[in-house]
Amino acid sequence: MTTQQTAPVSPNASHPRPGKQVPGTTYVALGTSGAGEPAATRGKTSIADVVVVKVAGIAAREIHGVYDMGGGLSRTIGAVRDRVPGGRPNVGRGVKVEVGERQTAIDLDLVVEYGVAITDVAADVRENVIAAVERITGLEVVEVNIAVNDVHLPEDDSEPASAESRVE
Repeated sequence: MTTQQTAPVSPNASHPRPGKQVPGTTYVALGTSGAGEPAATRGKTSIADVVVVKVAGIAAREIHGVYDMGGGLSRTIGAVRDRVPGGRPNVGRGVKVEVGERQTAIDLDLVVEYGVAITDVAADVRENVIAAVERITGLEVVEVNIAVNDVHLPEDDSEPASAESRVE
């Protein structure tokens, strides 16, 4: 993908110039201005880092064998947050990104199901994340690092037997 440079923008413009970029935002296409330019290149496209985080998180969770994402503390906080009325699951939990002008690197923390081949799950996650991020954002994914930090056991789902209540 080629990046085009922007023609000078008036000081009163509401969008940033290439030399004065907004932190946390990647400029995928810095278009040109002018009536003589093709419509597809008039203006610029910017993608916030959080977009890459969400796309990667959703793509990783789509793979069979991924039970959850994030480290122990973030999963605990996420479980509490998910139970709060009106709370939404955090699709970015367990995802860290570094985004440059045209490339991105992604780090994922996974919890896998017991019994699945971890190397196969990691390869499938890596492939799905790269495909989704490159297709949706247009950024080149240079690497996807995966850390499997836990295995979900089937007996982890069962509730402990509750003792008889002393109060009726």
